[in-house]
Amino acid sequence: MPELPEVETVRDGLARHVVGARVGEVEVLRDYSVRHHDGGPSSFAGAIEGATLTAAVRRGKYLWLPVSPGTALLAHLGMSGQLLVRDGRDPWVHPHLRVRLHLSGAPTGASALDFVDQRTFGHLAVVALVPTPDDAAGGRGTDAPLVPGPVAHIARDLLDPQVASGTPGRSALIAAVRRRRTGIKRALLDQSLVSGVGNIYADEALWRARLHYARATDALRPVEVARVLDAAEEVMREALAVGGTSFDALYVNVNGESGYFARGLAAYGREGEPCPRCGTPIARATFMNRSAHWCPRCQPRPRGANARW
Repeated sequence: MPELPEVETVRDGLARHVVGARVGEVEVLRDYSVRHHDGGPSSFAGAIEGATLTAAVRRGKYLWLPVSPGTALLAHLGMSGQLLVRDGRDPWVHPHLRVRLHLSGAPTGASALDFVDQRTFGHLAVVALVPTPDDAAGGRGTDAPLVPGPVAHIARDLLDPQVASGTPGRSALIAAVRRRRTGIKRALLDQSLVSGVGNIYADEALWRARLHYARATDALRPVEVARVLDAAEEVMREALAVGGTSFDALYVNVNGESGYFARGLAAYGREGEPCPRCGTPIARATFMNRSAHWCPRCQPRPRGANARW
């Protein structure tokens, strides 16, 4: 599933290619892809036809394109969703095209924005914008203190200035993590606590911080929690610099290009390979219907009260 660096790469592409464009005809080729829009496909199309895309905004793994002062086109990419910019000169149609927005006046000449989704877990919807509880900007890409209603429960992410290292917001986040009675990896994946971190970057952050994924949050010292959060921010910034992490064709940017951070992974997906730090084979375990990867030497498994799965 695309995580923060991948979604931010898409957001940046949308900001450069489609912000300022006017939406013409909207084609919904699979009704299920707009299942969260109240009113169905015809209402979805009618809500954005003729509108201008005024910004490209992200919070965590959610994207939205404001189309009026009070509404936005909300996108969640799910497992395999892609937003692809088309220039109209190529007649090829993606086999998993679900929704197409015809555009005019795009800054780089794009004539369509396609929502492609092989596994169909993603979705689009036109939703109301609501005020942020803290009156700060809703997300990356806007100064407006507004966020889509369905995203209001999603916490700010580690690239958000409101929770930057050294700010009161980061201190509050560290305290919130330590109040939880759970394992540190579960806390990193809790989007109501801190958003945007998924399985890949949680494993990488914990490897960098030298902490096992089952360490109990309420037993961690503030400096240890800070170390994990700083590592997560660091690894996501590094991934963002190379377009994110692509293991297959399910994640690409708006131009259909893959990211290259898979080459820099130290733990995730490297079961049995030597730890880049100490040479011990990387271990893997089933975790929350996913996988956890760690170095048994650098990240020793906790015992007793210090372990929460």
